[in-house]
Amino acid sequence: MMRWLLWILRFALFLFLLAFALRNTDPVGVRFFLDAAWQAPLAIVLFVFFAAGVASGMLFLLASLLGRRREVARLKRELGQARARLVGHRESQM
Repeated sequence: MMRWLLWILRFALFLFLLAFALRNTDPVGVRFFLDAAWQAPLAIVLFVFFAAGVASGMLFLLASLLGRRREVARLKRELGQARARLVGHRESQM
């Protein structure tokens, strides 16, 4: 039941975005530096900038994820060393 509801919501969102894209086909100009300009339909411009935002967000999240993985590896290494010292300490007391 939940899968059907999810697919219905996805389809409704797709139809909404399709209708939005079809209603906004007027060309718009995006001006960059040094008098560079780009003419494209509004829906395409919005999609390109949305995709660029998603890609940059994923890139920053990837950098954060890699840093966390390094931190976890360092903490696991420290835990292994602490366990080894604890086992050595216990054996020396016996």
